[in-house]
Amino acid sequence: MLAGGVLLADALALMGQGFFMLGVTLPGVLGLALCALALSWQRVQAWLSGRRWGRLIWRAGWLVLAAWVISVAVFWAWLAQQVRQFEGAANAAPLKAIVVLGSGTPRAQPSPALRARLDKARELAALHPQAWVVVSGGVDFGETLSEGQVMGNYLREQGMAPGRILQEERSTSTELNLQYSLPLMQAQGVGLDSALAVVTSDFHTVRAQRIARKMGFTQAIPVAAPTPLYIRYNAWLREYFAMASSWLLREV
Repeated sequence: MLAGGVLLADALALMGQGFFMLGVTLPGVLGLALCALALSWQRVQAWLSGRRWGRLIWRAGWLVLAAWVISVAVFWAWLAQQVRQFEGAANAAPLKAIVVLGSGTPRAQPSPALRARLDKARELAALHPQAWVVVSGGVDFGETLSEGQVMGNYLREQGMAPGRILQEERSTSTELNLQYSLPLMQAQGVGLDSALAVVTSDFHTVRAQRIARKMGFTQAIPVAAPTPLYIRYNAWLREYFAMASSWLLREV
């Protein structure tokens, strides 16, 4: 009941803020199931007591759940290790461009996760004053301004020179972020073989780098922005499924 209540409360709180990704809805469903199971525990045990096959299926189900939880924990540990390996790689490289991948822009403002990406990009831009800063993202559902426009506005408000910001405003995925940003960069002499930083949230760095390399960006360096704590584990859980899906579909 305690575990189910925590999972369900977390999911409901995030849904109330507009988050409906798999990393939120799945814990919510699991939490609801655990609460229902706790309330009917005695009846379930009575039903299982006289059914041998039922007990076997019951135990197998718990083993499958435990195996899945362990696999998520192993994935998170591996992902954290990969993120640590990327730290500092973009600081020393002579970057030609800094590409910031879009995220949520509720009410035409950067979400906390997107603000963290933009702040990380500002740090890099200060270290690499010659690098172009590319903000990339289309129009969110229910919004009127593109992510690229909102991101550009934020950077200009924070004092970044408007002339060094390139805005891509059509993309709806990581692949399209990079695909649609490429012509803007090429017009400024930045090509597939140029050194560039791809700024995204920590959980997304591995997949972003693999997508960039598959598209032909030979010197794409992933740069991790911290995911806000209130959504961190939900986002990392979503990435577990996104990475598995990308691997099965051979996207990365």
